[in-house]
Amino acid sequence: METLRIMLVDDHALFRQGLKSLLDARPDLEVVASAANGNEAIALARECKPDVILMDIEMPDCDGIEATRQIKQELPEVKIVALTVVDDDETVFEMIKSGAQGYLLKDLEAQQLFEMLEGLRRGNPPLSGQIAAKIIEELTSPASTAEADTPEVEPLTERELDVLRLLVDGLSNKEIAQALTVTENTVKTHLTNILAKLHVRNRIQAAVYAATHGLVDPPDWLD
Repeated sequence: METLRIMLVDDHALFRQGLKSLLDARPDLEVVASAANGNEAIALARECKPDVILMDIEMPDCDGIEATRQIKQELPEVKIVALTVVDDDETVFEMIKSGAQGYLLKDLEAQQLFEMLEGLRRGNPPLSGQIAAKIIEELTSPASTAEADTPEVEPLTERELDVLRLLVDGLSNKEIAQALTVTENTVKTHLTNILAKLHVRNRIQAAVYAATHGLVDPPDWLD
């Protein structure tokens, strides 16, 4: 299995060191960089281009939300997952809107973290249970539904719906391509079109929107 290259961003050195030891003990995971704040994270992301960034939110100089926004603008292929103690609604939704692919709380067990990272490798957005519940509640509320209807959502083609169903099931781009007998570039093109038509920024938002608006059956991670 290809090694997942991870960068840690947290202003607590002891937490970073402990998490690095935990992750480096796994043969399929490697911590390639650590940063103490958002500014360091932006600079190191440019330098080492990790596969995944585990991002704290409340940090000095530049917080995790702003760091996520800037990194995703420059390096959209890098997956960013919040790893934090902060679980208030405003912060959760602002982090997701900034481009984060997942949101985890620091009270999770080590094995849960490993499973979440493995799911991320397959394309499943890693979400702590209470965070998934917050997202569902927000996106199914009347106010959010009204907001989601503006601007108008364009209808998806049958092939785009096929891609969306497989995305919601947690398949990676490569697995979607194999399932539909197309190239990965074709899948990426369809995903770009899907995000644009649904007016969402990433796979989490696309999956939640699709499930909560009846485009596809709800995924297991929203149960």
